[in-house]
Amino acid sequence: MSALETKPRVWFLTGSQALYGQETLDQVAGQSQRIQRMLTESGAISADIVGYPVLTESADIRQVMLAANADPACVGVIAWMHTFSPAKMWITGLDMLRKPLLHLHTQLNETLPWRTIDMDFMNLNQAAHGDREFGYIQTRLGVARKTVVGHASDARVVERIDGWARAATGLAHLRSLRLARFGDNMRDVAVTEGDKVEAELRFGVSVNTYGVNDLVERVDAVTETAIDALVAEYADVYALVAELRAGGDRHDSLRYAARIEAGLRGFLTDGGFGAFTTNFEDLGGLRQLPGLAVQRLMADGYGFGGEGDWKTSAVLAAVKAMGHGTGRGTSFMEDYTYHFGPGEPKILGAHMLEVCPSIAGQQPSCEIHPLGIGGREDPVRLVFDAAPGPAVVIGLADLGDRFRFVANEIEVVPPDEDLERLPVARAVWKPSPSLSTSAESWLIAGGPHHTVLTQAVGAETLRDFTDMVNTELLLIDKETTPAAFVDRVRWNQAYYRLRGGI
Repeated sequence: MSALETKPRVWFLTGSQALYGQETLDQVAGQSQRIQRMLTESGAISADIVGYPVLTESADIRQVMLAANADPACVGVIAWMHTFSPAKMWITGLDMLRKPLLHLHTQLNETLPWRTIDMDFMNLNQAAHGDREFGYIQTRLGVARKTVVGHASDARVVERIDGWARAATGLAHLRSLRLARFGDNMRDVAVTEGDKVEAELRFGVSVNTYGVNDLVERVDAVTETAIDALVAEYADVYALVAELRAGGDRHDSLRYAARIEAGLRGFLTDGGFGAFTTNFEDLGGLRQLPGLAVQRLMADGYGFGGEGDWKTSAVLAAVKAMGHGTGRGTSFMEDYTYHFGPGEPKILGAHMLEVCPSIAGQQPSCEIHPLGIGGREDPVRLVFDAAPGPAVVIGLADLGDRFRFVANEIEVVPPDEDLERLPVARAVWKPSPSLSTSAESWLIAGGPHHTVLTQAVGAETLRDFTDMVNTELLLIDKETTPAAFVDRVRWNQAYYRLRGGI
């Protein structure tokens, strides 16, 4: 499964009015098409920008918004107001729109023709007039939207539009996501619990549990031919240790890992699932804890959460869709242990087995090692260090009365020394602004221990996404101080309580 089956579309809508006559409207349409082409030809926007005729009547606006809602390929709408589009005509359409909205405040000309400018030119370049009218009505109606200001040729403007489009793509994926839980969550763990009914209402994801032995039936039915094909692929893609190669002492373990992958992949494909969870306390008839299979499925765009953590699995699926096509990775992750010094403090992140190879900095090594939990045979897994570079970790917590996202900007770095005795995939990072402030703020926010680490999308895109799902985000970045963060948590608490009504 890929994160996206079809390229997402964003509809580009232009507002105007008939006051200046048809000739002017024709010029408006031409300018709209040129701006649309400018965005498309930048080659930097992950969605197709689809233009529509200039809108000048309430009924037409209402119909195009309803059509956008009904089109599964449309992930969002960009609106630009030209030639002073009166905003009252947009009221019912905006009220009906259920797709994310971006208000682009721009104009066709980049530079004013100072010596030749006349009233005709002014009338054809008065988005400053129309967009302020549009901004007012959006605020008056309480319409959730992103506002981007600047010329369509500006690389930063295009980058922000693409970030928003990626967030909208993640939301569209989440709204149709089916998530399979194999067994329940880990016993006595609090943070992996949550309200699945509220999650489906808020985010659209459908979360349901399946018996592990339903999966075991599929695993046991996998043919030797399918196993042969996967084993050959493993040998081609990864650095197989000698004991797992054909003729090696543990080759049968590799074949069983391939059996798990084929059975699990078939179960998910046939059921239309885009995300799943496993739990080492509930393995049924599985001989190994799924490791290699989970890693490879994540690399193909599936969401995953260990220990029954369906919230992290859903977030991972959404962020995978946001980062599709960037060439950078996203993975299930967990803050495991700290390096307080000497030198700069760092976090070592990993999990038992399940870290996605999309974040690997080198060819993963396919290995087999004992695992002291689960009570099963030694599991096969991919071992690697994460590629260095900027990233964000994000987690989702259920606070009872609402959900909360917590995120931290980080820099993935090489480990200070080789981790030759740590046989798992891992990432080492420097959290912003420091380890002490980052960890203190995360604990104050009640952030979960399972997270999604992404190098594919940045904090602004994640903020766009959380705005689209109308859910709190607490971001820990270079400007964060513990005192200010505590105040933000308190203010947010009051805001969300008041917003929900008294």
